[in-house]
Amino acid sequence: MQPSRTDTSSISFTAHYTGYVWYKQRWSDPAFVTRKGRLLHALLQPLELLARAVLGTDIRTTLLTRHALIDRELNKNLAQGHLQVLELAAGLSPRGWALRQKIAQLHYVETDLPAMAQHKADLLSRLGANPGFHHVVTCNILADHGDDSLESVLTRHFDTRLPITVISEGLVNYFPRPVINAFWARLSLALAHFPSACYLTDVYTEVHEHRFAGLIRKANRMLSLLTRSTFTLHFKDHEEAQRQFHQAGFDRVEVYDPNLELKGTGLPLARGGAVVRVLRADQIAG
Repeated sequence: MQPSRTDTSSISFTAHYTGYVWYKQRWSDPAFVTRKGRLLHALLQPLELLARAVLGTDIRTTLLTRHALIDRELNKNLAQGHLQVLELAAGLSPRGWALRQKIAQLHYVETDLPAMAQHKADLLSRLGANPGFHHVVTCNILADHGDDSLESVLTRHFDTRLPITVISEGLVNYFPRPVINAFWARLSLALAHFPSACYLTDVYTEVHEHRFAGLIRKANRMLSLLTRSTFTLHFKDHEEAQRQFHQAGFDRVEVYDPNLELKGTGLPLARGGAVVRVLRADQIAG
């Protein structure tokens, strides 16, 4: 049976591996590690070493650089006193937990599908998270009505008189362009109720000019098979990405290349060109 348009459950496969990569980087607490994450990390190590040697990059490099760039942009907002954050499909991300240790008044809401949301809620409870400022709710970004819709989460859990930052990491490229374009338009419309808003996401661009374009496309097809979903390379270039987000209703759009933005940070960078980009889309107050 084919999955329904609103079935995103297969994506959780990668959440376990990603969570373990963050832990290995010392960005996360051992509580975020799962048995499945450890197993996937061990199984993929030979492929990761081969990819790094042949392609000049690997999954770990992509995961760490996109996470670091999203954090950089989020920290800019937090420094300005914008203390409402919604992280969509958060999985085992340690971001909310880590930031709540530093910023007592930060209001952080994580979402995911029911099983992962329950696991994350239990985990945060064991870590002593304050449920008044940091909690997890169910949300399916493709649902356009009901309690688990994006619009309902924003209305029920945030103060529309204050700025907000919305994050999606490792999510949007699992959907074809028409589906995710519709989500971005809905997101922009929902964020219009706030005085200002910022959306941070990672996207994967087409790789025609990359020296290992053929191998990268084969790797993407393998990931699609593993996650039982379609992994889509969305944009030809930065300009196309910016046009799409302007059309969706965002006022200002910036696209960041990890290889240019993270030089000198000590993080691994891709040889031959990064395939991931981090995108910042702002709605300006007034």
